[in-house]
Amino acid sequence: MKKGISIWSFAETDLAKCFALAKDAGFDGIELALDETGPVSMDLTEEAALHIKQMASDAGLALYSVASGLYWTYQYTSSDPKSRAYAKEITKKQLQIASWLGCDTILVVPGAVKVDFDPDSEIVPYDIAYERAQEALRELAPYAEKLGVAIGVENVWNQFLLSPLEMRRFIDEIGSNYVGAYFDVGNVVYCGHPEHWIHILGNRIKKVHFKDYRKAAGGLHGFVDLLSGDVNYPQVMEAFHSIGYDDWVTGEMLPPYTHYPEQILYNTSNSMDKILGRNTSC
Repeated sequence: MKKGISIWSFAETDLAKCFALAKDAGFDGIELALDETGPVSMDLTEEAALHIKQMASDAGLALYSVASGLYWTYQYTSSDPKSRAYAKEITKKQLQIASWLGCDTILVVPGAVKVDFDPDSEIVPYDIAYERAQEALRELAPYAEKLGVAIGVENVWNQFLLSPLEMRRFIDEIGSNYVGAYFDVGNVVYCGHPEHWIHILGNRIKKVHFKDYRKAAGGLHGFVDLLSGDVNYPQVMEAFHSIGYDDWVTGEMLPPYTHYPEQILYNTSNSMDKILGRNTSC
């Protein structure tokens, strides 16, 4: 497997500095993210994207995936048609940017019944959320196929697609090889077992996030450094090997440390080496 790190794990915002830090920490690649503003935004041009691609290459890093946090604001499942339409535009821009950067996957949040960590978020009836999310992804699948970039649907805290059986059915009903799962290992620990999800989703998994979660802490405070939570990483790795997954795994560690925030990169890299069975000096 190839070892990547999420851009959200950096306190630094300058991409060149992020690339240098990621390389020094021992990562093979970096997952960028589409934001409202910044170096990767809805206004990004092909020329600017190719410059970013070259910077990463010069640093010795691969670019392989583009995430986005914009889906918490604009959702396929929203009752507001304008929000649903803009969510699809976000996906199209993500796919285009990914194509320019040479990435083969984007991460999307499929919407929500309700956002767990936002008490003011809309509550969408479950069946309507399911229909709206599938409708959007069926519309977007041909665009993804044309660009040769897969859409990875992430399992998140959205009171939606709550079991691996349902996620598998949701993906299969869309019926496109360009729509699969972006599986986040840590996000399911509060209510399930990641190794079960891996076995059930199988080759539908396009990319993977590594996180850890400590159930005793609860809530968002439960997300902790890799190997300090309740994820059974030996079983997780056995499950990945059993389905033949040999693609990118991305450490998504947020927020960064209050002090010496770059240290999270090195700690995460070392822990991922242990999980992946790479030779390490300690």
